[in-house]
Amino acid sequence: MATNRTFTMLKPDAVEKGHIGAILEKITASGFRIVAMKLTQMTTEDAKAFYAVHAERPFYGELVEYMTRGPIVAAILEKDNAVEDFRTLIGATNPADAAEGTIRKLYAASIGENAVHGSDSDENAAIEGAFHFAGREMF
Repeated sequence: MATNRTFTMLKPDAVEKGHIGAILEKITASGFRIVAMKLTQMTTEDAKAFYAVHAERPFYGELVEYMTRGPIVAAILEKDNAVEDFRTLIGATNPADAAEGTIRKLYAASIGENAVHGSDSDENAAIEGAFHFAGREMF
């Protein structure tokens, strides 16, 4: 059963380039309601835990380094069919393959610096949201 919440992070490259406002505008204009949001920075331990599923992959070290190099914006979004709709809005991981008008097509520089994270399942959305937010931080 699909839920109505998903998790996103505006990654360090998007924050560094000043794209926070434009990306949030695109998200809200697409019908998502922000129910939790904060500017924060992941520690190495945070990034290792968050991306533990990729620990054996060759890009894991680079991913941890990238995600800890600067602040991120973490957010929980609400909308019917949130996970699937948000994945469509952000576009393919590789911005060269992303559809026109998607967040990654507009704001990502490369497959490695792809501007935004979006949960890939309802289960992961709940896990990832709980990783970054306490219940009292969600509205």
